[in-house]
Amino acid sequence: MTRSIRSIRSWTYPLSAAASLVALAAGATGCSGDSTPSSVASKAASAVQSVGADLDSAAADAKKKLDSVKDGADAKSDVRLGTPAKDADGRSTVPVSVSNTATGKKSYAVQVNFRDSGGNLLDTVVVTVSDVAPGAKGEATARSTRSLSGDVKAEVGTALRY
Repeated sequence: MTRSIRSIRSWTYPLSAAASLVALAAGATGCSGDSTPSSVASKAASAVQSVGADLDSAAADAKKKLDSVKDGADAKSDVRLGTPAKDADGRSTVPVSVSNTATGKKSYAVQVNFRDSGGNLLDTVVVTVSDVAPGAKGEATARSTRSLSGDVKAEVGTALRY
C-alpha cells in the first residue's frame, strides 16, 4: 500500500493532537468524578477525527483547484508570502504577492500551507491572483478554512502560472 506524501502529512497533526488530547483527558479524569477515562478518550478521538476530516477536505479542495489549471507552469519562485495574522473571525491570513516574470499577462494559482511551530500541517488553501501584467506584481490574501490556534506559519505549497 502506498500513500502520497500529502496523505501522510495530513495525519501528522491529528495524531499529535490525539496524543495531546488523550494526555489532557487522562489528567482531567483525576479531577472529575463525572468522566470515565474511556469516555474522555472517546471524546478526544472524535475531536481528532473531526480535525483530520477538515484537513482532508481542505486538501481535496486545494487539489481540485490546482488540477483545474490547464497548461500551468511552476511559478513557486515568483511568489512571496507576508507575515501570517488572525482576522476578526480567528482565521489565519497571509498576504500573497506574485511577480509576473513572463512576457505576457498571466494568472496564478497559489497553494498556501498553514503549519504549526512543529511543522505539522494545519490547513491548506488555494488563492488565485488574476491577470497580472508582464513585469508587474499582483496581490491577494490567503485565508485558512477554519480557526487555527497557536503560532501559525505559512509556506507556498504549489504555485502555477497560466
